[in-house]
Order: sequence, then C-alpha cells, then structure tokens
Amino acid sequence: MTFVQLIDCRTSRFDEMNRLMDRWVEQTKGKRTATHDIVGKDRSDASHFIEIVEFPSYEDAMRNSNLPETDKIFQEMVALCDEMPTFTDLDVVRDEQLYSTTARRFFETLAGSGELSALGDLLDADYHDHDPANDQDVMGLDAVREEIETWRAGFDFGFTVHEQIAQGDRVCTRWTWNGTHVGDFMGIPASGKRASMTGTTIHRCTADGKIAEGWWQYDRLGLMAQLGALDALEQ
Repeated sequence: MTFVQLIDCRTSRFDEMNRLMDRWVEQTKGKRTATHDIVGKDRSDASHFIEIVEFPSYEDAMRNSNLPETDKIFQEMVALCDEMPTFTDLDVVRDEQLYSTTARRFFETLAGSGELSALGDLLDADYHDHDPANDQDVMGLDAVREEIETWRAGFDFGFTVHEQIAQGDRVCTRWTWNGTHVGDFMGIPASGKRASMTGTTIHRCTADGKIAEGWWQYDRLGLMAQLGALDALEQ
C-alpha cells in the first residue's frame, strides 16, 4: 500500500533548507526509497511549509528513515526550523490520476459502438491530433470523429491499456490494439483477418480536464503487412 508522510514546519530560512534537501537527494542517490517529493508554501503565511513525501509502502519509508544520511539531514533541518516540525503518516486509500482516467475513457470511446458525440465530454473543441501516418494533422472534433469512423468502418477493434504515466498536464499511455478487418480500410477490402499492433500516445490535457492535443506512435506498416497489403510490393 502506498504510504505518504506529511512534514509540517515553519522556517524563515527556506533557501538554506532547500539547499539541504538538494544535498539529501545527492547523498542518498541509489539508496533512498522515496518516489515523489512535493514542498508547498502557505499562501497566507510565508514561513509555513508542508512537505509531502511518497513511498511505495510504510516499510520502504522506514528503510528510508533509517539511512544515516536521512538522520543527519533531519537534525540539520530541525536546526533551520523556527519550531519542531510535525509529522503525519498516511496510508493511501484512494489515488486517482484524473487526467489518466480521461485518457483511458478516450480509448474506450474510440473502440466502442456508441455515439461519438461523447467525445465532446473528453476532447477540447480545438483538439489537435498529431499522427505521423496522416499527411496532415487532424484538428477539431468533427475531423476527429471522421477519422474514428474510418477506423470503425474498417475494423471491429479494441484497446488494451498496459500502463499510463502522468506528469503535469501530460499523460502517456502504452497500449495494444486488436481488431478484425470487417470493412474497407484505405482501399483494402474486408478480409476477416485478425490483426494487432502496439503503440504509445501522449495526451496534453487542459485545466478543465479535457484532452487538447495528442501525439501517436504505432506500427501502421505492421498492420498493413498483417492485412496482406504489402504482398504485392514484395513480389
């Protein structure tokens, strides 16, 4: 279970504390178990800071605390504080990356049979799609719907999402696409063949949670080979 520790402190010497934290990061390289560290300053009190440190588990946090470098840095940190810092230990019971959820819903909508009007809830009106397989970028909801209908007409398909990484307003999704060739696709008549390809998509999201831009990388050439479209070229 993911574990989070909140460190609440007051200091008028934050620049020194910031350099101290940089030194801890350098000294514990390859040994620390913390995976994410955030420091926030109270907007109503410039001397009030809260540090949020994330660990894979409570046990990992304890191993991190037992490092000699951590103990030394902690003593120096206390000396920089105006008063003794307080600690709150939290087991994470819910962790939802909202942009990642939107990206996952996007892939589900692409592969579904429902109305594509639902895209309006997921994509910004000026959505910009970068796909190296297309001669021009696809821009706007109407153009995106037309692109999706082309794939839906050619295949009965679905996505398997393997993993997602979210940072800031970006979400990277690694996926596998599996489909059955049931209709004309780029001039290739329906063959009934099963095909698959892997790919990665990076989405940029807006402050209101919609997807504004997408960058795609996938094996379109491999897909064409599975459909037999390259056989004539090889003869």
